[in-house]
Amino acid sequence: MGKRDDLIAKYADDLKTKCKVTPDMALLTKVTIGCGPSIYDNDASTVAASDKDELERIKANFLIKKLGLKDGPSLMEGINAAIDTYGKSERNKFRAVFYYLLVKHFGKEKAYA
Repeated sequence: MGKRDDLIAKYADDLKTKCKVTPDMALLTKVTIGCGPSIYDNDASTVAASDKDELERIKANFLIKKLGLKDGPSLMEGINAAIDTYGKSERNKFRAVFYYLLVKHFGKEKAYA
């Protein structure tokens, strides 16, 4: 297994243990690949859920640009739902897992078809 495969296995474990979600491995793999090289960088591989600027970037760059959602209060509600699912006390929220939760929340699996 390569480094990416190891990370995908780690992300799947996070989904099972911390989020209590059974991962769709094909979708998780596609979301992870979509994150690009950021998954290999310690800082970029995680989401700072307490940083409002970071959450705005996720909303603009991922939800609106990547998933094609329309801006509105439901986007921040979805981000907050992903934070709640991951656990507010969980310091290290992996970006790929966070994005996976957002894709599932908004039913945008087709963006990775």
